[in-house]
Amino acid sequence: MPNFSGIWNLKQQVQAIAAGRWTGLPELYAWGRNNSGQIGNKTVASLSSPVQLGSPVTWYQVSSGGAHTAAIAEDGTLWSWGDNGSGRLGLDNDEAVNFSSPVQVGALTNWEQVSAGGTSTGSVKTDGTLWMWGNNFRGRVGDNSTVNRSSPVQIGALTSWAQVSLFSQHTLAVKTSGTLWAWGNNFRGRVGDNSIVNRSSPVQIGALTNWAQVAVGGPLASHSAAVKTDGTLWTWGPGASGELGDGTTTNRSSPVQVGGLTTWAQVTTGNARTFATTTSGELYAWGNNLTGRLGVNTSSGNESNPVQIGALTNWLQVSAGTSQTLAVKTDGTLWGWGENGDGEIGDGTIVDRSSPVQVGTLTNWTEVSAGGSHTAAIFQGRTN
Repeated sequence: MPNFSGIWNLKQQVQAIAAGRWTGLPELYAWGRNNSGQIGNKTVASLSSPVQLGSPVTWYQVSSGGAHTAAIAEDGTLWSWGDNGSGRLGLDNDEAVNFSSPVQVGALTNWEQVSAGGTSTGSVKTDGTLWMWGNNFRGRVGDNSTVNRSSPVQIGALTSWAQVSLFSQHTLAVKTSGTLWAWGNNFRGRVGDNSIVNRSSPVQIGALTNWAQVAVGGPLASHSAAVKTDGTLWTWGPGASGELGDGTTTNRSSPVQVGGLTTWAQVTTGNARTFATTTSGELYAWGNNLTGRLGVNTSSGNESNPVQIGALTNWLQVSAGTSQTLAVKTDGTLWGWGENGDGEIGDGTIVDRSSPVQVGTLTNWTEVSAGGSHTAAIFQGRTN
């Protein structure tokens, strides 16, 4: 793993915290809506409980998009499956052909981090280069065009990218220097450069060099959030449902701080809502609470300030999809809440949940990624 000089992507943060707990081989599981094969189990039948993908590879990182999934294997190869519209799978083939099981993207073995968006995908390689593909509406790919790309294209020539995050409208990325960059649809200020002008190539957000982790919201509101190395949390973009967490419902075209805490560890954004963990293991939520999406045991009433989910202090990693949210605890258990009409929570039902429910009884989950209406997760399973 490369040394990012203090700027770690989410996978590295989770690995550092979980190091030494599990010795099994990393297996990949998925569940939820499967109309385009996004679960990856060679069918198009939706599932309400986790199913293991039958690929022979062991997995390093996974990202669930709107209707597709992308993952990196431990050998550095990149794989994708599901809906191939706009070339979002990166396979350079007929965009009308979907895939219901993992297909390797090229033959390279130096992929480091991947983010599957609504209709596009981005990935950082171990050499620090950034690559994007898929739907390029309003410049969300970032190659200074609006042409869809069905195979990975390099964004600029720099070798200093650390993490990329995207969903349906725009893209955020952090460099190893700690600078923050954004591009794509800038409606309601979601890019964060204090304008509403669309950007088809990366623009720097401010001049600070202490950005650590970024997250992009779901397909409708599509707001932005980021944690700095000093533990502060910042948000910007659409704010009508309180998803920015600044106590208002005002749109912001540049980053605003969420409260005064300096103990934020990780942030994730779903459709018009935000979740974040603290260094002490607390979990907070704010924004749209339709169908119990915030997990605070109610199913109505938006929140414009962070509200703690329960009183536990053992939350490790959280991922918000379009309407569902999944989280891993430090004991390796997996929990979900929110909308569940397609079984995307994974608890074996299609019942919406307004507070966290455990997904199965396993205790070796290390990473989860919630997408449009499906979810994927990595489980440290069989031992050598």
